[in-house]
Amino acid sequence: MRGLAVLCVPFVLTPLPATAQDPAQANAQGDLAVTIYNGGQSLVQDIRQIAFPAGRTRQEFPDVSAQIRPQTVSFAAANTAIVEQNFDYDLLSPNALMQKAVGETVTLLRTNPATGAETRERAKVLAVNGGVVLQIGPRIEILRDDGLPVRVIFDKIPPNLRAKPTLSITVDSDRTGTRPATLSYLTNGLGWAADYVSLYDEKAGTIDVQGWVTLSNNTGTTFDKAKTLLVAGTPSSRGAISPAYGPRPQASGNLRRAGTETAPREQLGDYYLYPLAERTTIANAQTKQVSFLDVSGVPAQKIYEFTVGGFNTMTEPASAASVIKFNTSANGGGLGDALPAGTVRFYQRDMRGDPQFIGENSIGHTPMGSELGLATGLAFDVKVQATVVKRERISDHRWRTQMSYLLTNARPNPVTLDLIQRGLDWYWDDTRILDESRRSERLDSDGTRWRVELPANAEATITATFETRY
Repeated sequence: MRGLAVLCVPFVLTPLPATAQDPAQANAQGDLAVTIYNGGQSLVQDIRQIAFPAGRTRQEFPDVSAQIRPQTVSFAAANTAIVEQNFDYDLLSPNALMQKAVGETVTLLRTNPATGAETRERAKVLAVNGGVVLQIGPRIEILRDDGLPVRVIFDKIPPNLRAKPTLSITVDSDRTGTRPATLSYLTNGLGWAADYVSLYDEKAGTIDVQGWVTLSNNTGTTFDKAKTLLVAGTPSSRGAISPAYGPRPQASGNLRRAGTETAPREQLGDYYLYPLAERTTIANAQTKQVSFLDVSGVPAQKIYEFTVGGFNTMTEPASAASVIKFNTSANGGGLGDALPAGTVRFYQRDMRGDPQFIGENSIGHTPMGSELGLATGLAFDVKVQATVVKRERISDHRWRTQMSYLLTNARPNPVTLDLIQRGLDWYWDDTRILDESRRSERLDSDGTRWRVELPANAEATITATFETRY
């Protein structure tokens, strides 16, 4: 409501106990340590110096995450026992102030646009439902958004509205004194993923890879100078919310073979740890990137792949996928590291030497020693067309299908093309190859593959006959 701008509002605050932290200060956080998991969940550990009086008092902790999971809070301080805790997440705002003022009396300050004269009236707030309904003396009035200068002055801030997300804890201390208190809790809204920038050199057959950690903070709170630890893995949690910035799902077929090498990184159970070298401030509504991998001259090979989904005739040729294959081995000329889930973006230099974007794909958490094949896009010059040459019924439960595949290469250099025929094991079907013009490799019960070396500016034809029982 533009006409309800809460501008001149003298707040009457109830003084905090002498032992409580002052929420008006820039940041009330102490020594922070933040552990961020994939999947939108994080562990915050905050050590603050608290002056405890003897006996029972309420301690207030502003600057906690607005997405804190209150049931996960733990509090520890020497000679102090926790009695009760509350999380006040209703934050101070013009709309919240007006909502909380229902049933209370406020002051309306109106300004005459022509004369500039100000008039004050006391009004009782009756309702705030799509608009503000007021009682001014004997009359009922709607506070309209008509552009006329009006301000609402509140006598006080409601006790359950906070300028910052605040956790209050009632404690019982058996002695007086200042000592460290550790506050730990799980929160949603913090997440990280890996992003990889890969420069592919087709002539040399190599890639240079830079790995970046991308941190995102949507908790509503800034974490100041935090010791930050990233965990590559997703612990099971009923309270975690999967955000957009979490690990991307791995595209089918990207991980060609899982590795068996252990990466030289600290592990926590079944997860790898990626600590940031220096303390960092993770500002609210901020995305931050930190480098964690930089490798040059890793052997890589580009091939083309095309999958035929069943025994059907294609009305026109279709483009094969361009795939870059490499490995993450430390011993076999690979990246030499485990790769957290994320997006790999590929670049290649043009004739002027400028790197140009050629495509991207996603990976899941990938062990060291794995083989990856990432499709970067569809090839302009490499095409495949499948044709059903003949299909005949042999018996009530047997069909015979003759297929022909035309492979074309308009590039000025030879290419390797993997042609994959799927649909050999649909539901109860049992399909076998009776004959083929070149030998294929059976991948599994549902598919077979022909690897073809296509010369420059050339074409090739593969024929095969399949017999299907059902």
